[in-house]
Amino acid sequence: MTAAENVCYTLINVPMDSEPPSEISLKNDLEKGDVKSKTEALKKVIIMILNGEKLPGLLMTIIRFVLPLQDHTIKKLLLVFWEIVPKTTPDGRLLHEMILVCDAYRKDLQHPNEFIRGSTLRFLCKLKEAELLEPLMPAIRACLEHRHSYVRRNAVLAIYTIYRNFEHLIPDAPELIHDFLVNEKDASCKRNAFMMLIHADQDRALDYLSTCIDQVQTFGDILQLVIVELIYKVCHANPSERARFIRCIYNLLQSSSPAVKYEAAGTLVTLSSAPTAIKAAAQCYIDLIIKESDNNVKLIVLDRLIELKEHPAHERVLQDLVMDILRVLSTPDLEVRKKTLQLALDLVSSRNVEELVIVLKKEVIKTNNVSEHEDTDKYRQLLVRTLHSCSVRFPDMAANVIPVLMEFLSDNNEAAAADVLEFVREAIQRFDNLRMLIVEKMLEVFHAIKSVKIYRGALWILGEYCSTKEDIQSVMTEVRRSLGEIPIVESEIKKEAGELKPEEEMTVGPVQKLVTEMGTYATQSALSSSRPTKKEDERPPLRGFLLDGDFFVAASLATTLTKIALRYVALVQEKKKQNSFVAEAMLLMATILHLGKSSLPKKPITDDDVDRISLCLKVLSECSPLMNDIFNKECRQSLSHMLSAKLEEEKLSQKKESEKRNVTVQPDDPISFMQLTAKNEMNCKEDQFQLSLLAAMGNTQRKEAADPLASKLNKVTQLTGFSDPVYAEAYVHVNQYDIVLDVLVVNQTSDTLQNCTLELATLGDLKLVEKPSPLTLAPHDFANIKANVKVASTENGIIFGNIVYDVSGAASDRNCVVLSDIHIDIMDYIQPATCTDAEFRQMWAEFEWENKVTVNTNIVDLNDYLQHILKSTNMKCLTPEKALSGYCGFMAANLYARSIFGEDALANVSIEKPIQQGPEAPVTGHIRIRAKSQATVQSRVLLPLQDGAPHLLPSLRFIWKMDIP
Repeated sequence: MTAAENVCYTLINVPMDSEPPSEISLKNDLEKGDVKSKTEALKKVIIMILNGEKLPGLLMTIIRFVLPLQDHTIKKLLLVFWEIVPKTTPDGRLLHEMILVCDAYRKDLQHPNEFIRGSTLRFLCKLKEAELLEPLMPAIRACLEHRHSYVRRNAVLAIYTIYRNFEHLIPDAPELIHDFLVNEKDASCKRNAFMMLIHADQDRALDYLSTCIDQVQTFGDILQLVIVELIYKVCHANPSERARFIRCIYNLLQSSSPAVKYEAAGTLVTLSSAPTAIKAAAQCYIDLIIKESDNNVKLIVLDRLIELKEHPAHERVLQDLVMDILRVLSTPDLEVRKKTLQLALDLVSSRNVEELVIVLKKEVIKTNNVSEHEDTDKYRQLLVRTLHSCSVRFPDMAANVIPVLMEFLSDNNEAAAADVLEFVREAIQRFDNLRMLIVEKMLEVFHAIKSVKIYRGALWILGEYCSTKEDIQSVMTEVRRSLGEIPIVESEIKKEAGELKPEEEMTVGPVQKLVTEMGTYATQSALSSSRPTKKEDERPPLRGFLLDGDFFVAASLATTLTKIALRYVALVQEKKKQNSFVAEAMLLMATILHLGKSSLPKKPITDDDVDRISLCLKVLSECSPLMNDIFNKECRQSLSHMLSAKLEEEKLSQKKESEKRNVTVQPDDPISFMQLTAKNEMNCKEDQFQLSLLAAMGNTQRKEAADPLASKLNKVTQLTGFSDPVYAEAYVHVNQYDIVLDVLVVNQTSDTLQNCTLELATLGDLKLVEKPSPLTLAPHDFANIKANVKVASTENGIIFGNIVYDVSGAASDRNCVVLSDIHIDIMDYIQPATCTDAEFRQMWAEFEWENKVTVNTNIVDLNDYLQHILKSTNMKCLTPEKALSGYCGFMAANLYARSIFGEDALANVSIEKPIQQGPEAPVTGHIRIRAKSQATVQSRVLLPLQDGAPHLLPSLRFIWKMDIP
């Protein structure tokens, strides 16, 4: 429905803190006051009538003393007054006073001032009384020839509304407007006239369009939008017209207006599936994303591109535009970049992966030179993950990507470095030919790593994959360089005592692989004398971690040293060199243990780390073949299993996605053939030809999984009782940021109910968009009233109100029926979502608010309870299915969901089955929920009947408050 078809009702904010004036004082002000007093009095009258007051005594006063005034403010207020004031008697006949009003507006339609003429014409669009409009028709026609465009365009709207509501008053309206359109020059007037012809007489609109189809590009954007709408309707109703108008749509893709280009591209996609059409539309979308500055516009148009990609036939066309899509990365907004990279990754193929990788490498390098922006780190993470995915899917690209990414291991941003480390670990395991390159690059950047977490990962990779004698020696050199002078405790005590002068203190120097004839390493070769500037700079990185009390890295170091020592023993045959290397590794572990037990570190070493280092010392002292296998083979095998499982999971999810796209046609599904379709069925906004063709080919669009009628019935809320004079029930439809209430109102009395009005109010972050208009209900009649509510945040809201009405012929005050509250469930705003394990852990650590819910249920199976939680909370289980399979008496799973406002919700389910209580023992445990801001967890009990007995099932509902800017 277009804007012209909607009747506009005026809404006025009413101050509730003032005392309503009396009718006598208002009458006095309207009769004897000056223009200012009359204006204020008229405003008060309007507010009182809106509040339901009846002021019949003031009607004649306003006609006599206010209507003749020429003040523009008074004129505007009078338009509002005549819109809301009752114009009929209780039996439905027009008031006699309205004849005087009609005469006044006939004079206003002939007024020399164009504003008065135009605003009067706008007011006439709201009138529903044919008796009032009939005497004004000659004056309205005359306004079509007025010199000012404001008057002419409002005259067109007035004629359109009158023709639609009361065709007998102006039966020749389409012909009149067609003649007006041919001679009109103003863009807004032409747009209104053309829009009227589309809805009133489509053939005349097509006749006009065919005469000027070559000049469409020269029209204003508002007229071009209406032309696109007409072409869309005509071509869907009559597909044979496509060839006639599709060239026009192609031309409108070059329009200067972004709105026209967007609509034209969307129309072109629905009219044609030809590769050239899809490519032109996609190119248009890409240009819009790049040129438009509004991020919301960019996201909306990106969604349209993603929708195009979902169609298998269009995906091939979009693959050729991957490089154009990547131009969108110039946008600084992270959400736009995220969607763009995901789209590019979905479209990449062996033909364009090389170009994609080159662009992404350039983007990665750019993030180094940019001053630290809050989103730069996250963007770098996205780029790393995208390159990771490209390298896994196209192994030939890995060699080009790895050298660039490994520079980020020394990055201050731990998250980006962790992603690089994960990628490197996967690449070194999967691609044997790249191991030498990765180890070499790792040794180059090892000394510059600043994060202890990344340092541990790098140690593991070096310890696991250094297979040559030279690489093993290089690792030992790097470790000694990073640890500094040993024994650590003695050198630190000397520093504190000042026995070592600052200029003589040892600091980190360049890497030198100096090995003595015994196979050991000269301590001084890894160090050099220099004067440090700060105390923090004096310490080598590993030494700094240990003195800060982080001894977990010491346990990792002990494992790495054990692995390379065992491997060195296997590679080198000389016993003397073997013993020297093993002894040096044991010396490093011993000095770390000594440091941990001393008072020098900020935190003492933990018992677990002591046990780990002691175990490694024992393994090196014995060098048994069993331990050699465990350290050097089992670890790598475990990683291989993990990567294989991950790859299988990805393939399974991709298979599920492809199955979703390809929906088979059921034997009893109908196929609509155009030749057999009645004309009146062709007016729907679907491409009938395309649908019938797809149905015949077995590629129909996905149907709703659930019965829409059944889902509607579940959302019907009863608002009043069956014994109330007015029965009401509402269907609540939630659509992203909007709630539409479709209220059924039934008059259960034998009286005619006049001015029956649905009055609503809201609690929470809900806002009523428009006030429902009053209506008249015949005895035992019913009607549907629609109300729109805007949602501002993800929290539970309440809509409440009442229905007020007048009984025809009754002298009593207005009657009122109070409605039951409508509770808006936040589950409608929460959608299952996916994130990586690293992101989950990061959010879990960052989120301040947590609520812990104890499980209280009579469900006896762990998996059943988890499925029940997923269904009740609308969350997605991130823990892989393989990890949850089997039975071991306990279960731990991570859940994640995201609201439509971009807010995250995390949950951890830790449950167990107490076997000692028997096989029928219910599940016990707890659920922890985390969100960014404070929230409330509400447990409600469902009581479905199972086997004729009530069965209690707890259901979690998450509610948290979010401040939307």
